[in-house]
Amino acid sequence: MSKQDHFLHWEEQYWNADRKASRKQRKTAEKKDRSKFKKSNQDQLLKQSKKLINATDIQGRVLTIAADGITVFANEYSYLCSLKGALKQERDLMKNLIAVGDLVSMQIIDETHAVITQIIPRSSILSRADNLSRNKQQLIATNVDQVFITASVCSPRLKPLLIDRYIIAAQKGNIRPIILINKVDLLDNPPNRLSWEAIEEEKRLYEEFVHTYKSLHFIVIPMSVTTQEGIDALKTQMHNKTSVFSGQSGVGKSSLINLATGLCFATRKVVKRTGKGSHTTTQARMIPLEGGGYCIDTPGIQSFGIWDVDKKTLSSYFSEIFTISSECQFPNCTHQEEPNCAVKKAVEIGKISNLRFASYCALMSSLFKKHQNR
Repeated sequence: MSKQDHFLHWEEQYWNADRKASRKQRKTAEKKDRSKFKKSNQDQLLKQSKKLINATDIQGRVLTIAADGITVFANEYSYLCSLKGALKQERDLMKNLIAVGDLVSMQIIDETHAVITQIIPRSSILSRADNLSRNKQQLIATNVDQVFITASVCSPRLKPLLIDRYIIAAQKGNIRPIILINKVDLLDNPPNRLSWEAIEEEKRLYEEFVHTYKSLHFIVIPMSVTTQEGIDALKTQMHNKTSVFSGQSGVGKSSLINLATGLCFATRKVVKRTGKGSHTTTQARMIPLEGGGYCIDTPGIQSFGIWDVDKKTLSSYFSEIFTISSECQFPNCTHQEEPNCAVKKAVEIGKISNLRFASYCALMSSLFKKHQNR
């Protein structure tokens, strides 16, 4: 091989390697690029998607997702669908590509089957961090107006931290959070397994919770399936809206839906020995309502990881903390160990609720541990 040939051979190898490195860097940058989730870009994508839909395609809405296929409702009919192969390449940081509530474009195969060719850009998203990896986003429901964050007292007991996690997820996803506190009748007729001290503590926590969250302009509706307290208020909130019920296992989501809509979802009692709920709903499902709107029931969870929130942005989801934080000595104060912290002083004098500050501190601690584990 001549010197010139040798040089050309070396140059070809060099540029091939360089092109591979560039492709790798480009793919890494695309995964980290969050600009595509900005509202302005989402609006642009929506305009483009309308142009891309084929004349033979029809639009529908995802009702359920199961092992045998995706049920989509379109033109008064339900179709069992599969995803077009090209869509499966777009997983990126998503645990699941499609969710209940998604608006899709599809091509009809026969009277009962179709292929989903496109997922229309979403107007809202309820999601959480995947329980296993924590580095993927798990979609729960999309294109909804409001989330009924369903909790209970006594059985299972009230968990303000879990409610705050749902509130943040709703606000991040452009969804209105509404808090339902079910089983309030148990405050006067508590389960035998709870001690007198535990009952009194639950009553105190409930009263403080309702006062605190109403003062922050959240809608809080006390509920009881037994006495039907709050059912009319729930029906009013559901009218002509797309609503998703979400919360801990055993709080009575399916029972509340049954009472408010006249549907017959399966229900299950809380385990007496532990006071914890068991899973009745095993998959999210969307149901069109007679009076207008949609209702989505979701499986209960025991933990809820917030997706894509860091230590710098956490306080912005606690309006009362964010407002007072401007008075702290340090502009990047985390309100933990820093001196002259205006937020901690506000907690001491009762200007900020201990409940909310405890939630903030617990979430900040979990974010710090997540950073350490990387």
